[in-house]
Amino acid sequence: QVQLVESGGGLVQPGGSLRLSCAASGFTFSNYAMSWYRQAPGKERELVAHITSAGGSTNYADSVKGRFTISRDNAKNTVYLQMNSLKPEDTAVYYCNAARVAGHKWTDYWGQGTQVTVSS
Repeated sequence: QVQLVESGGGLVQPGGSLRLSCAASGFTFSNYAMSWYRQAPGKERELVAHITSAGGSTNYADSVKGRFTISRDNAKNTVYLQMNSLKPEDTAVYYCNAARVAGHKWTDYWGQGTQVTVSS
Protein backbone atom coordinates (compact mmCIF):
# COMPACT_ATOMS: atom_id res chain seq x y z
CA GLN A 1 0.00 0.00 0.00
CA VAL A 2 1.44 3.33 -1.09
CA GLN A 3 1.60 5.99 1.59
CA LEU A 4 2.97 9.52 1.75
CA VAL A 5 2.60 10.94 5.23
CA GLU A 6 3.38 14.61 5.79
CA SER A 7 4.21 16.06 9.19
CA GLY A 8 5.69 19.18 10.71
CA GLY A 9 3.02 21.73 9.87
CA GLY A 10 1.60 24.14 12.39
CA LEU A 11 1.20 27.74 13.42
CA VAL A 12 4.26 29.98 13.24
CA GLN A 13 4.83 33.71 13.47
CA PRO A 14 6.04 35.70 10.46
CA GLY A 15 9.79 35.35 10.12
CA GLY A 16 9.76 31.95 11.77
CA SER A 17 10.75 28.54 10.47
CA LEU A 18 9.20 25.13 10.03
CA ARG A 19 10.50 21.86 8.68
CA LEU A 20 8.06 19.62 6.87
CA SER A 21 8.71 15.91 6.45
CA CYS A 22 7.10 13.40 4.12
CA ALA A 23 7.63 9.73 4.88
CA ALA A 24 7.07 7.38 1.96
CA SER A 25 6.26 3.68 1.90
CA GLY A 26 4.88 1.08 -0.48
CA PHE A 27 7.00 2.02 -3.51
CA THR A 28 10.66 2.38 -4.47
CA PHE A 29 11.26 5.89 -3.17
CA SER A 30 14.65 6.33 -4.82
CA ASN A 31 13.09 5.91 -8.27
CA TYR A 32 10.77 8.87 -7.83
CA ALA A 33 11.21 12.60 -8.11
CA MET A 34 9.65 14.34 -5.15
CA SER A 35 7.87 17.65 -4.92
CA TRP A 36 6.10 19.86 -2.43
CA TYR A 37 2.95 21.65 -3.53
CA ARG A 38 0.72 24.00 -1.61
CA GLN A 39 -2.85 25.17 -1.85
CA ALA A 40 -4.18 28.26 -0.13
CA PRO A 41 -7.92 28.83 0.38
CA GLY A 42 -9.56 29.88 -2.87
CA LYS A 43 -6.41 29.34 -4.89
CA GLU A 44 -5.12 26.64 -7.18
CA ARG A 45 -2.53 24.14 -6.02
CA GLU A 46 0.96 25.35 -6.93
CA LEU A 47 4.37 23.74 -7.13
CA VAL A 48 6.68 24.94 -4.36
CA ALA A 49 9.80 22.82 -4.74
CA HIS A 50 11.05 19.80 -6.66
CA ILE A 51 13.96 17.41 -6.25
CA THR A 52 15.13 14.71 -8.62
CA SER A 53 15.22 11.05 -7.65
CA ALA A 54 18.89 11.05 -6.67
CA GLY A 55 18.71 14.51 -5.16
CA GLY A 56 21.12 16.02 -7.64
CA SER A 57 18.87 18.81 -8.86
CA THR A 58 16.30 21.05 -7.22
CA ASN A 59 13.89 23.71 -8.43
CA TYR A 60 11.80 26.27 -6.58
CA ALA A 61 8.92 28.59 -7.16
CA ASP A 62 10.12 32.19 -7.42
CA SER A 63 8.08 33.09 -4.36
CA VAL A 64 10.11 30.78 -2.09
CA LYS A 65 13.60 30.93 -3.61
CA GLY A 66 16.21 31.71 -0.99
CA ARG A 67 13.81 30.88 1.86
CA PHE A 68 12.84 27.23 1.33
CA THR A 69 15.09 24.22 0.83
CA ILE A 70 13.99 20.80 -0.35
CA SER A 71 16.08 17.75 0.46
CA ARG A 72 15.69 14.00 0.61
CA ASP A 73 17.14 11.01 2.39
CA ASN A 74 16.70 7.94 0.22
CA ALA A 75 17.90 5.69 3.03
CA LYS A 76 15.00 6.90 5.17
CA ASN A 77 12.47 7.22 2.32
CA THR A 78 11.81 10.77 3.40
CA VAL A 79 11.69 14.16 1.74
CA TYR A 80 11.95 17.42 3.66
CA LEU A 81 11.04 21.04 3.15
CA GLN A 82 12.90 23.52 5.34
CA MET A 83 10.97 26.77 5.39
CA ASN A 84 12.64 29.90 6.73
CA SER A 85 11.61 33.55 6.88
CA LEU A 86 8.00 32.53 6.63
CA LYS A 87 5.43 35.05 5.46
CA PRO A 88 1.65 35.18 5.92
CA GLU A 89 1.29 34.43 2.20
CA ASP A 90 2.98 31.06 2.79
CA THR A 91 -0.15 29.97 4.66
CA ALA A 92 -1.56 26.92 2.88
CA VAL A 93 -1.99 23.19 3.01
CA TYR A 94 1.29 21.64 1.90
CA TYR A 95 1.23 18.39 -0.04
CA CYS A 96 3.96 15.90 -0.83
CA ASN A 97 4.05 14.36 -4.30
CA ALA A 98 6.03 11.46 -5.75
CA ALA A 99 6.27 11.16 -9.52
CA ARG A 100 7.95 8.92 -12.04
CA VAL A 101 7.93 8.50 -15.80
CA ALA A 102 8.87 5.01 -17.05
CA GLY A 103 8.59 4.71 -20.80
CA HIS A 104 5.14 6.08 -21.61
CA LYS A 105 3.76 5.49 -18.14
CA TRP A 106 3.34 8.35 -15.67
CA THR A 107 2.83 7.39 -12.04
CA ASP A 108 2.33 9.76 -9.15
CA TYR A 109 1.19 9.66 -5.57
CA TRP A 110 -0.04 12.32 -3.15
CA GLY A 111 0.00 12.75 0.58
CA GLN A 112 -2.95 13.97 2.61
CA GLY A 113 -1.45 17.39 3.30
CA THR A 114 -0.31 19.31 6.34
CA GLN A 115 -1.52 22.77 7.32
CA VAL A 116 0.96 25.62 7.63
CA THR A 117 -0.34 28.85 9.09
CA VAL A 118 1.84 31.95 9.32
CA SER A 119 0.26 34.54 11.56
CA SER A 120 1.05 36.81 14.46
